[in-house]
Amino acid sequence: MKSNIALVGFMGTGKTAVGKALAARLRRRLIEVDSVIEKLAGKSIPDIFRQDGEIAFREMEIQAIKQVARGRKQVIACGGGVVLNNINIERLRQSGVIVLLTASPSIVLKRTMALPGSRPLLDVSDPLARIRELMKFRLPFYRHAADITIDTSKLDVNTVAGLIIEKLGEYEGVNLKE
Repeated sequence: MKSNIALVGFMGTGKTAVGKALAARLRRRLIEVDSVIEKLAGKSIPDIFRQDGEIAFREMEIQAIKQVARGRKQVIACGGGVVLNNINIERLRQSGVIVLLTASPSIVLKRTMALPGSRPLLDVSDPLARIRELMKFRLPFYRHAADITIDTSKLDVNTVAGLIIEKLGEYEGVNLKE
């Protein structure tokens, strides 16, 4: 039986916020992969990108996913690019169901610009164009990874958490009561 729920999706789609609500409702531990990476690296995600580059970050992400995917009864909030490496998806899929959270580019821009400087990939002159470009590139990876998909654009966090629980109840091989 799969006991983990892995939330994937582009930045700003609500993975952390929904993850907190979902973990509370299901009485599970929330694991934020970016926090695990920061602990492994001893520095923040923006500092990793600035000092070491995206390739080094992605290597740390693989190690973090390897570590967290071994756990049970967790809600795992993944970074937006976790799907770029298939080994991450395979590891997450072994012990859990992968839920893709989506949102429109304009909603993502609104949500991510609330904390300037916290999104290294959007530190460009036209962040909306960058969001569209990255989303277009990543969409096939997200679709390949997803067992369940929910558009969060017009929904609040608790509604999304409820929809996930409802869809997981319909999904075979998942034990929510464990």
